[in-house]
Amino acid sequence: MRRVLAIDLGGTNLRAAVSTGDVGALEALGSEPAPATLGAFIARIDALCAEAGSVSALGIAVPGLVEGSICRWIPNLPFLDGVDIQPLFPKLRVALGNDAQIALLAEAVEGSAKNMSEAILLAIGTGIGSAVLANGRIVAGAHGGACSFGWACADVKDHGEERSGWLERVASGRALDGLAGQIGLADGRQLIAAAQAGELAALTLLELPARQLGTALAGAVALLDPQAVLISGGLAEALDVIRPPLLAALRRQLPPHLRGIDVKPGKFGPRAGLVGAALAGAVGQGWRHVR
Repeated sequence: MRRVLAIDLGGTNLRAAVSTGDVGALEALGSEPAPATLGAFIARIDALCAEAGSVSALGIAVPGLVEGSICRWIPNLPFLDGVDIQPLFPKLRVALGNDAQIALLAEAVEGSAKNMSEAILLAIGTGIGSAVLANGRIVAGAHGGACSFGWACADVKDHGEERSGWLERVASGRALDGLAGQIGLADGRQLIAAAQAGELAALTLLELPARQLGTALAGAVALLDPQAVLISGGLAEALDVIRPPLLAALRRQLPPHLRGIDVKPGKFGPRAGLVGAALAGAVGQGWRHVR
């Protein structure tokens, strides 16, 4: 059975695991800060391969635009821009994918979208990734960048930014980190914990990004008519507190026949990227058509 090194590379952290083929059955190799240079990235993957032992494939989820085994544009890790991953690890079969699309692979094969043909996934961590399951296939688009929902905008006064979209700037983990500081908390995780504990100031601060997320999401739901919207990434842990204002804003912007849409966490939660990377690595570059 093929042993796969699975890498979930985010804008902030790198997580690794090794899989021997069973869906969701991963042996964790740890979590650490994301490499800051290409050399550090190569060295770390080589070290993890040695630690995992006799792996023959590498599955990597990255927070950006991918074509084949080439990282076209990785906003939070620019040292990867334009880099072809396969030649860096010639002894391994490499499967590379956008982190949200990889997470949706996990959910479509054995998770919350297993019995669905149409779904939207939002992977909300340092930034906001997104992916769409349409007619049972994960949509790639002409250049691998379909469904880049972090770039959705519901503010006509916004002037845009080169490396992050409006929705990422108002509702991602980094945005929550900024909000947390307003009430003396260290980061978004503390803000979420305070909201879950019922602290009014924290709940009030979270309401606006939740409503902005729901308002922008209405356009995607109206366009695609999915069976459900799945939330993955770190913010999945906060869904209990952001879901009510998010759903209220979402449904307010939709016609009656679409208001029944549900927003729920993915089965694999923060592990979806690792599970999907393992699945992709086992299949190879045709991983989007695994079903």
